[in-house]
Amino acid sequence: MNAVLTRGLMLVCAAFLVATQVHAATSPTTQASGDLPVQGGTLNLVVDPEPPTLVDLTNTAVPTLKVSPKVTEGLLTYDFALHPQPQLATSWSVSADGLQYTFHLRHGVKWHDGVDFSSADVAYSIDLLKRVHPRGKSTFANVTQIQTPDPFTAVLVLSKPSPFLIKAFSASESPIVPKHVYEGTDPFSNQNNNAPIGTGPFKFVKWVRGSYIEYDRNPDYWDKPKPYLDKIIVRLIPDAPARAIAFETGTADLGGDTPVPLADLTRLKQNPKLAIETRGYEFEAGVERVEFNLGNRYLKVLAVRQAIARAIDRNVIEKAVYYGYATPVSSPLIHSNPYYDPTPSPYPFDIAKANALLDAAGLPRGSDGVRFSLIIDPLPISDIPQRTAAYLRSALAKIGIAVTIRNQDLPSYLRRIYSDRDFDIAVNGMSNLFDPTVGVQRLYWSKNIRKGVPFTNASGYSDPRVDQLLEQAAIEPNEATRAQLFREFQQIVERDLPDIDLVEQQQITLYNKRVHDHTTSPDGLDANFANVYLSP
Repeated sequence: MNAVLTRGLMLVCAAFLVATQVHAATSPTTQASGDLPVQGGTLNLVVDPEPPTLVDLTNTAVPTLKVSPKVTEGLLTYDFALHPQPQLATSWSVSADGLQYTFHLRHGVKWHDGVDFSSADVAYSIDLLKRVHPRGKSTFANVTQIQTPDPFTAVLVLSKPSPFLIKAFSASESPIVPKHVYEGTDPFSNQNNNAPIGTGPFKFVKWVRGSYIEYDRNPDYWDKPKPYLDKIIVRLIPDAPARAIAFETGTADLGGDTPVPLADLTRLKQNPKLAIETRGYEFEAGVERVEFNLGNRYLKVLAVRQAIARAIDRNVIEKAVYYGYATPVSSPLIHSNPYYDPTPSPYPFDIAKANALLDAAGLPRGSDGVRFSLIIDPLPISDIPQRTAAYLRSALAKIGIAVTIRNQDLPSYLRRIYSDRDFDIAVNGMSNLFDPTVGVQRLYWSKNIRKGVPFTNASGYSDPRVDQLLEQAAIEPNEATRAQLFREFQQIVERDLPDIDLVEQQQITLYNKRVHDHTTSPDGLDANFANVYLSP
């Protein structure tokens, strides 16, 4: 290893050490109102659509991330500056060469079934995440061994440095699951996914499909006197206008990811009992995108994808679909990402050029004006993907592509896109998370074409140079070099068009003002809610 690289590694790891030598037994509580927390009460949390599973081990769908951390915790949590804070780990350190992460675990923690929590659970979970989690293969790619010298110490041994890894241990990203429940079973079908046992502040009670999920306060939680709530009821309300009414009538207390139609927000913001919060999406913020199935006979042709890109006006999407709560973007990285490349799209909106591309590709219009037909599958989370699909149907009709919009529930969508790959175009949104290696690499890395694993490389895109850039950036300690690697990556995928990035959305949390401390970290409503309390 050369001297410059060695010095770079030492500087990066020294910064990690400063940021991560935390020895507090519990994380601080941020009071939203300045009052002391009140014990008791039931929180009505709106989640839509219904989660496909209740543990974010094998599935990272947005509704799953909302419920999983209430029961299943992580080693760390984070403040808004993304500095790590204790959860199941009370302190940690990173070796000078960046190849060893040592976590000292909390004593006296029990799983909800009474079994002691230990380092064996951590080692098992990290290994399992690497194998079955949608992002785990890239997140933990360099983790070669997890040592457990005693029940309260876990040591991750890496083959190469991973500069981003210290930010990857939240409950919503890397859940720690009970080894004694999962060992020897199929993690995808284990009963714990639907009736979870965890270490968290709330215990799973029941799941009434299509109606609600119930959680009770864990009286034996390690961070007493938390949690303050007696109960959480997760309300499953599929109809968007009905969700707005629920907030107005007080039957819903809290909801994230813009839980009501954007057209209703102006009215709801005038309600003196309600308020909105835009923080809490620092991990989840991402890009709305059109993803192509590159196995499709038309879409595998670059000229066709170029034509579709030129037929899309991002400014219309911002105004007509998002009511201004979005910013046009052509990169898979959002504007606030430190590695964002502002280079404009090589395919700006131009209907004439779009039609010329299709003519030159030998795809003439028929007597009905149609060149060929495609099906669009919008992600069934909120009404935004559906509204985006409706815009795309109108836009593509102008270049002779007939579009049918196919709607389905979330499990059917996930199976169609990621297991069967029986789709033409998918409309979805993907989080950048805390680093492109975790949030973005999964969508373009050829090694992440993984049948049956949601939110991976569904397009089937494979480019050796992109793989090389992503893999090098994942271990590069020099920030300037890393930025250049990600810049080249962005320019290649914007040119190749395995997908088309449209806008980054400003997500909104809507809440009743009697709910306090619901957003105290970049996880937002994906946190464990140990701090949440209700005014009398």
